[in-house]
Parts: sequence; structure tokens; C-alpha cells
Amino acid sequence: MNEDGSLSISNVMKEFKDLKDKFKTDDYEAPPSPYAFLEKATVLQEARVFHDPKAVREDPRQCCVVITKIIHLIANGHPLTSNEVTDVFFGVTKLFMSDDASLRRMVYLFIKEVAEACNPDDVIIVTQSLSKDMASDADLYRANAIRVLTRIVDAAMLGAIERYVKQAIVDQHPLVATAALVSATHLFSKSPECAAIVRRWVSETTKATESPYEMVQYHAMLLLYQIRMHDRLGVSKLVTQASQRSSTRSPMATVLLVRYTSKLLIDEIACGQGGSQVYKTGYQFLEMSLRHKSELVVYEAARAICSMPGIEPSDLTPAISCLQLLLASPKPAVRFGSMKILSAVSQVHPRIVSKCNDDLEALIGDPNRSIATLAITTLLKTGSENAVDRLMKQISSFMAEINDEYKITVVNSIQQLCLQYPAKHRVLVGFLSNFLREEGGFEFKKAITDAIVHLMDAAPETTESSLFHLCEFIEDCEFTMLSTRILHLIGNIGPTTSAPGRYVRFVYNRVILENPAVRAASVSALAKFAAKVPSLRLSIVTLLNKSLSDEDDETRDRAAVALVIIEKSIEENPYVIPLEDDENPAEDVPVPGDSASYLLLEPLPMSFDQLSLSIKSYMAAPHALSSPEPMTLSALPIVETVQDPLVDSKTTGAGPSAPLDGENAKNAAEPADPAAAVYAVPDLNALGRVFRSTKTVALTESETEYVVSCVKHIYEEYIVLQFKVQNTIDDQRLENVTVCMEVDNPDVFEVTGEIPAESIGYGETKNCFVLLQRKPNAALCPLNFNCELHFTVQQVDPASGESEGDTYPEEYVLECLEILTSDFMAKVNVGGFRGSWEKIGSGNEVLEKFALQFKSVEEALTAVISFLGMQPCDGTGTVKATNNGKPHMLHLSGVFVGNISVMVRAQVAEDPKGNGVTLKIAVRSDDAAVCRMVADCIH
Repeated sequence: MNEDGSLSISNVMKEFKDLKDKFKTDDYEAPPSPYAFLEKATVLQEARVFHDPKAVREDPRQCCVVITKIIHLIANGHPLTSNEVTDVFFGVTKLFMSDDASLRRMVYLFIKEVAEACNPDDVIIVTQSLSKDMASDADLYRANAIRVLTRIVDAAMLGAIERYVKQAIVDQHPLVATAALVSATHLFSKSPECAAIVRRWVSETTKATESPYEMVQYHAMLLLYQIRMHDRLGVSKLVTQASQRSSTRSPMATVLLVRYTSKLLIDEIACGQGGSQVYKTGYQFLEMSLRHKSELVVYEAARAICSMPGIEPSDLTPAISCLQLLLASPKPAVRFGSMKILSAVSQVHPRIVSKCNDDLEALIGDPNRSIATLAITTLLKTGSENAVDRLMKQISSFMAEINDEYKITVVNSIQQLCLQYPAKHRVLVGFLSNFLREEGGFEFKKAITDAIVHLMDAAPETTESSLFHLCEFIEDCEFTMLSTRILHLIGNIGPTTSAPGRYVRFVYNRVILENPAVRAASVSALAKFAAKVPSLRLSIVTLLNKSLSDEDDETRDRAAVALVIIEKSIEENPYVIPLEDDENPAEDVPVPGDSASYLLLEPLPMSFDQLSLSIKSYMAAPHALSSPEPMTLSALPIVETVQDPLVDSKTTGAGPSAPLDGENAKNAAEPADPAAAVYAVPDLNALGRVFRSTKTVALTESETEYVVSCVKHIYEEYIVLQFKVQNTIDDQRLENVTVCMEVDNPDVFEVTGEIPAESIGYGETKNCFVLLQRKPNAALCPLNFNCELHFTVQQVDPASGESEGDTYPEEYVLECLEILTSDFMAKVNVGGFRGSWEKIGSGNEVLEKFALQFKSVEEALTAVISFLGMQPCDGTGTVKATNNGKPHMLHLSGVFVGNISVMVRAQVAEDPKGNGVTLKIAVRSDDAAVCRMVADCIH
């Protein structure tokens, strides 16, 4: 009350709040559910009321409650037994005598929910009652009866009620027609037999598409397409006829028609019929749909036009204009959908979308953060160079309000913008570095770091400023992985900058203040500075000496090794400080042959895993350990790059995360040496070490009586062919098994030896060998061998395996065996492709251009890698999803027999005239003949 005793609004609200708090209780509990403690026996006892005609007529509500209880029991894991189901279904048939609408709807619900889990013989009990309702005069009964009956009938019973369903499809009442159409859609997917019956309802469904009711048109269009979806001509006729008539009133049906038209046009383009009459009619319908009164139809038509492959930018203008109008829609879903399409189009045609920039800037403040993020990323793709500064200011306030997921999307767009406008790299890199010092998770900080590093590679002028920002970031970085990665980057790039000494302070601070992993990475980075910059070696030695007492073993060991190498290099090549008046001072770089530069900077020619496998292969070779020659890196055998383990998991049927026991894990980690079978044969020991072994090649079908496959073991002057022979006939034993070979070009290889398999019993697989020797000075080239399996058959008793009867010689023709140039090529990856490519030089380079008959760049890429038998480098073995029809660059490396390194650069692009794929290839090697052979592998 006020001083005068009158009431005010604030006083009333205060008293109301006090009254509410007075009666408020903290231990308030919601009332329990009436179905929480049901017992099945009690409920089934209550279900006996179904058999009482008087109770059914006078108290239908009680029957509804009992049905609800039964459904609740079944839904909560209390299924009914077969006898209980039969009793309940008999009782439910008695409920059809009631005319109560609520009870009838509960009966329909019960049958639909329970029938699929019951015995089909029990379901037949209610079929007659449902059929009677399907012919009823009450539209509600007819619609629900059709829905339920079509869920429980099979193809045999469907034929009996087909006439009623067809009549219902063209019924005047929309509830009945929609129920029949939806039921027909479910029946079509139920079984092939039911689908065959539904296909006979085309005329009724076509008539239903002209219904005045929108929902009936929608379901009729859906069913009609489902019937004709595998008939290309039928779909074309459906789209053409429906797009030319104006009776389609339903926006949902029109949306379906737009989608079907879009798919038809894409198929027409894929078949090379982009100028057909069907295509023109369909495209005209899409353009006409852009003027539809429904936002849904306009959006779908614009999306269909924008997703059309190979569409010209000028043809996108009407769709972009419509999407621009939809950006002002009050519905968030419409704005988001339109924004998503514009964002996708901006990746390919940013100029077309740039006319929407004013509308996009208005969406930066949209309360829906997904829409705002899409607007910003699209603006970063379409904005002009003059608008970059203004955009950065708008984004700065926006970034603090969104989650890390959206921030990462913005960071990726800023990275692309910096590549598009290199002159703005200082503004953009500065913007990214500011957010490195803000709050954020690991993925967000990693995205910014990746973007800055990528910009350093793409725009070298950003290197020093970007590196300085990263140095400042690691001062307060809380993520060990990012700190170690940046320290590694500083160690590689810092010594090459104009003032390498200023980065040493940032690195040494990490040695003092950080955890053991970062300290160890800092020591390695300091060692790289000393290796690359002789003038800093004495200072760095002083700093590294302090790490010799570090508590971490790894840090201490790295410092000790680095100090020994650096101090030895200082003794061998002491640094001379240039005079102040020296006009041409010597460059601050290591002298040729500097030991510190070689030991600390040059990487191993293979990874540690490959080194381990190579040493094991070296030890497995005959007489390797007794050889007087020292075991050097150059003397180790070539180890090919292991394929992706995900591929192996698919072929073996085990997922990538399938658990392995101890033995399987060891086998998975250490792949078996394919040359072990050759080393086990004493007669082949004199050949020495195998250069490489190819994959197994099948020479017969797997279902034949004799299954034969071959592995080619490549030497510098020989080829050992290991034939694996399996006997699948239970009453035969094969003896003295050999493979007779006839070469089509005897000037290159000749057969100089055979090692037969003495005996192969039923179910056994054994090896026989053929030795091919290369003739002196013969050039390698692809060869074909006609192969024939020769053996002696010994009849045996299938039960005991004892010999029976006489022996007789037998021959079995095998498939032709090919020896390709790629068989002599080992797949070996190189750490830095660009440096290795430049190191080989262009003295023996071979350039070729080919026209390949492949449908896509992906297929051509796979074929080229297979033809050459080399290892893709730098992730160029697959086409990126964002390639958008641009030429794809492929980098390949390998080692040819004789330890000859080979490198290939290839450009794979679609032919502009649509005639397959164009391949431009460059091959480099120290051997000109090898370059020519590799280039000739393309066919």
C-alpha cells in the first residue's frame, strides 16, 4: 500500500510473490502414472470385458482403458503369449459391435500396433471385421480400416481387397483417398509380390493427381513416381505431363515434381542429352516454379537450378534473385535454406552471388547463429578487396558470440580470402593471431594455426610476420600438441629468415617454462638453428648445456646428442666473424659437407617402421649375416609403402576398431615377408635378395578343380615365379607338379629352371617355381606368357587317402600371365616431393600427353596409379571434393629395379569437349631409358 492506503500494481505483485513463496514446497513430486504398476495377469483378466456385449455397448470408455493398458504392457517389454494373443484378438472382434467412435479408433490402433508382432494366423481373426468396415458408409471407419488392413495383409490377401483399395484411391473424401494412397505406398515397399499388384493401380493414381485436395495430390504424386521410378521413359512422361498442366494445386506435390524434374535433367545431362526436348521442357518448368506463390516451391526450384551440373552463370541469375528475396523471409528455416544454397554457389560462382552482399551483411546480426555464420563465410568469398577491413570489424564482434564449431568455419573462409587477396595478408593474419590469444578450444586454435601455416606456404611474403605471431602464441599456449608443432615449424623456417636470432629467445623460453614434451621439442628446434646458422652455434651451445641437467630423459638425451654434434662441427669449421668494413661478407650458412648440417637436418631415407621392416628383410635373405660387406642404409632392401589399413579391414570383414588378441596384433603390426617362400628354397639362395614381390595374381577361377595363382619375385637379372597350386579333388593326389611357360618375346627373358611341387593332396596348397633369366643388355618391356599346368595324377581313396590304381600324366591350361613394367617398380614414398623433384633435375625428363577414355577424373586417376605402379605423394592420390572440375595434380614416386629413383608429375583434367580425360605427364629419373619405359606404361 501507498502512504494514503491505496493499492498499486507493484504492491499487488509483491504480495502475490510472497504468497507464492509461502506455499512453495521443495519436495513436490509429480503424481504417478496410472499405468506404472500394471500386472499382465490383471490386465488380461480385465480384458474379459470385451466378451460382455452389455458392457461394450454401455461402457465403451472402460474398453478403451483396457486396450490402453495392453498396449502399454507390450510397449514396455511384456509380450503376450500365443494363447493370450488369440484370446485378446477374439475379444477385440467383439468390440466391432460398438458404434462408439473413440473405441473404434482404439481398436484400429491396437490391431496396427500389435499385429506385426503376432502370429499371422491370429491376425486373420480380425481381417473379416476390417473388411466389413472398409465397405462401410462412415468415411472415418473406411480410412482407418484401409490403413490397418494393408499393414497386416500379404500378397494373397491383397488380391481379395484390391477392388476396395482402388475405389478408395479415387474416393471423393480426402481422408479416404489419402489413407488408400499412403497404404499403397507402404504396400509397394512391403514385398515384390505386393509391388506387382500396386503397379496395376496406375490409372487410379493418375486420376488422384488431379484431385482438388492438396494432400491427396501430394500422396498420389509420390506413389506414381514410386511405381515408375525404374522406368526412365515413364518418369519422363510423368514429369512432362505434370509440368504442363495447371491442376497441381498442392505446394507439396509441386515440390515433389520439382525434385523429380531435377533428377531427370541431371540424368539427361549424364547421358549427353542436355539439348533434348525433355530437358528443355523440364528446365522451363523449373524456371516457371520460381514464380510460384509458395516459398517452399520457389526454394526447391532455386535449389534444383543451382545444383544443375555445368550450368552457365547467366542461367543462375533468376534463381539467385529469388533466393535474395527469400533472405528477407520472417521464417528462420527459409532464411537458412536460402543462405546455404548461396554459400554453396559462392564457391563456384562468387560474382553471381556478390549482388546479394547487402542482404548478406544484414544477416550478420541474425539471432540464428547458423544463418549468421553462413552469411559471414559467404561474404568472405564474394566480398571485394576494399570491403575486407569493414568485414573484419563486423566479424570481430560476432566471433565472441558463437561456438568454436562456427568459429572454425569462419577461420577457413578467412584463409581462402587471404589467398584471394594477398595484399590483405597483414590484416587477415593479424585478425587470426588476435583470436589465438582469446579463449577457445583445441580445435579452434588448431584451425587458426593450420590456416596461418598454410598461408605461409601459399604466400611466402607472410612468413616472417606469421612466424612472429606463432611465437607469441606459444608463450601462453595451453595445448602441448600445438606448442610442439609450432616449435618444429620455427626450427625449420626460423633459421631461413632475415633475423634468425630473434626467434631463439622464444624457443629457449619454452625450455625453461614448459612441460617435458615441449622442452624436448625446444631443444630440437635450437639444434636446428645451430645447424643452419653457424654464427649462433656458440650461443646455442651455452643454452643447451643448461638442458644437460634436465629431469626429463628425452630432453637430456636430445641436448647431449646435439651438443656433441655441434661442438664437433665448431672444431671442424669454426665461424669467422666478418669485419665491419667488409663490403662482401660471407653468407651465414654451413659450409659444404658440414657434419652438423647433415646429421641434424637430413632426414632418414625411410621411416622408423620401414627401417625396422627393411632390417628384418635384410636378415631374412640368405647369407646376409655372413656377408663381409657392412650393413648400410643404401644396402638395405627396398620396403614398399604399406596400404591404408582401412582397406584391409574392409577386405577381411573386420572393422578398423576390431579388437585384436596378442598374436593377431603382432601379425597386423608386422606383415609377413612375401619372399620368405623363395628364401626357404636352397636352390634359389644363390640369386641373392629379392628386390620386390608383386601381389598375388589368379590364373584360374576360385571354383575350378585346380586353383592356381602366381606371385612374381623381382630380381635385378632374374624373375622367380611362385605358383601356388591347390588341389580341390578329393580322389586325386597331384605329383611332380610344374608349370610349363611359353613366352611371346624370347629376346628378353628365357626359362632357365623349374622347381616342381612333389605331391599335393586334397585340400592342400603347395608351391612350384619357375626361374626366368634376363638376357644380357635386353631392355625391359611388357611380356605375356602362355601357362600350362603339368602334373601326374594318382588316384586315392577319399576316406583313407591311400593310393589306388595307376598314375597318368595330365595337363591343365591356365590363364595368360602378364609381366608388366610396373612389376619392376617399388612403391616408395618420399618425404618432400618438391625437393626430390628438383634434385633429380630435368636432364632425362620425358613429357607426354594422352587422351584417356574414362568418364571421370577419379576413374582416370585410379587407372594411372595402377598403370605406373607408383606411390601417390602429398595426398594427391584422391580428388578433393572441392575440386569443382579443375585439373588435378598427381605426384608419384617409386624405385625401379636397380635402385633407380623415379618421380612423376601428372595433370589429369576433363576434356573440354567431353571426350574423356586428358593426361599430361612428366617423368624424371637418373636413367633416361627408365623414364621412357615408365611413360610408355600409360595405355
